[in-house]
Amino acid sequence: MAWFKRQKEGIQTSTEEKKEVPEGVWEKCPACKKTITRRELEENNFVCNCEFSYHFRIGSELYFKILFDDNKFTELDKTLKPTDPLHFVDKKSYESRLEDAWKSTGLLDAIRTGTGKINGLDIVVACMDFSFIGGSMGSVMGEKIARAIDYSREHRFPLIVISKSGGARMMEAALSLMQMAKTSAKLALLDRAGIPYISLLTDPTTGGVTASFAMLGDFNIAEPGALIGFAGPRVIKETIGKDLPKGFQSAEFLVEHGFVDFIIDRRELKDKMTQLLKLIESDKEAVKASTAKKKRGTLVKV
Repeated sequence: MAWFKRQKEGIQTSTEEKKEVPEGVWEKCPACKKTITRRELEENNFVCNCEFSYHFRIGSELYFKILFDDNKFTELDKTLKPTDPLHFVDKKSYESRLEDAWKSTGLLDAIRTGTGKINGLDIVVACMDFSFIGGSMGSVMGEKIARAIDYSREHRFPLIVISKSGGARMMEAALSLMQMAKTSAKLALLDRAGIPYISLLTDPTTGGVTASFAMLGDFNIAEPGALIGFAGPRVIKETIGKDLPKGFQSAEFLVEHGFVDFIIDRRELKDKMTQLLKLIESDKEAVKASTAKKKRGTLVKV
């Protein structure tokens, strides 16, 4: 049986001949701790097939691909980019941070907006990118959301905002905080016009984003396991001096306590969104018909 015995000791392959696994081919699921190929993740909308259905963080490019029919859409206000009016400096200048973010992500800011069709239905989508300075909310984000709302009102298209943010962009100080009031006021106009607004909260959605437009949807929905809150659990625990409940600030915890309407698996996102939009539209038509009958003096059974 000498044919399977090692004839020489040690590794015989030279360093030059070794083949390394290309970077990014495998990903490790933080929930089940197993490795999975990136190709398999892409085919599964970056959701692990394990019992936990762990949702990896993705950006606007992939959300647009998931939602828009054939990935066809018109990007809105694509040239808007932030400036440094306060000349803010901490360890680095804000200007240099922006330069680094532009180069590393290929994005101009932490949000992109676009309009297209979802299963044949017209829609406006605004989606954040956490890779750009932690998805932080600055003046450009507020302006792009405001303009997306205006476009939605003008064309009477429903609006979907996908949040993924660490909160306000502190390098813009009060200019960032002003976006909370600005976007909330614009959404009030959208509500007055009777146009649906769906807020999708993904991991993480925190700070000023949570305290403003992210929680003002006609429907507030979330991805499984998403961290959603204003301040972090550690800060809250130190403030109140008590231990927090298990699963505090998770999407599941918020559904249980009535802060989020329901949870949608990303693999079902497009179909569930379509069902929801059709349900809203049919409900509106039913209300119109009921109102018309009442004006004609017809009794309507509820």
